[in-house]
Amino acid sequence: MAETRTTKQAQDPSAVVTAAVGDRLGNTIKRAEQALIARKTQAMRQFDLTVPQYSVLLLLSLFPSGMSAAQLARESMVTPQTMSTVLANLEKHGLMEREPSPLHQKVIVNKLTRAGRAVLKKADKEAVRVEDGLRAEYTPEEFEQFEDFLERAIKKLGETR
Repeated sequence: MAETRTTKQAQDPSAVVTAAVGDRLGNTIKRAEQALIARKTQAMRQFDLTVPQYSVLLLLSLFPSGMSAAQLARESMVTPQTMSTVLANLEKHGLMEREPSPLHQKVIVNKLTRAGRAVLKKADKEAVRVEDGLRAEYTPEEFEQFEDFLERAIKKLGETR
C-alpha cells in the first residue's frame, strides 16, 4: 500500500486524476470547459479583460437600455458578489456606467460606454477566433451534432426529478 501511494505521489497529478476519473463524463466536460476558458483568458489579456468581464460587456451590448446587476449575475451564472466585483472593475476602467432605472427607482442599470463598445468590438473578434479554432476541428456536420449533444445534455440535466 505504501509503495502504491509513493508511486502515485511521484506521478504527474493530472495523469493520476485522468487515470482515476478520466472516463467520467462530468470530468471530460469540465476539462473541455477549462480549456476553452483558458484560451479565452489568454485572448482577453491584450484588452486587460477577464472572461467574465468580456461576457458582461457582450450581454450589455445586447441590451442598450441596460441590465441590473442581478440580471447580469443570472445570465452570467455567477454570484451577485462576483458580479459586483466584475461591474466595479469595468466601471473603474470606464467601460460601463451605472444609472438609476427609469422603470424602478430602487434599481440601478448598467450600460456600456462608448469605450466599452470599442473594447468589446475588438475583444469579441478574438473570442470568436478562439471559438472558430475549436469549430475547425470538426466537419460542419460533426459540429452541428456536437452542439445537439450538448443541448440535449443541458435539457436533460435541467429537468427536475
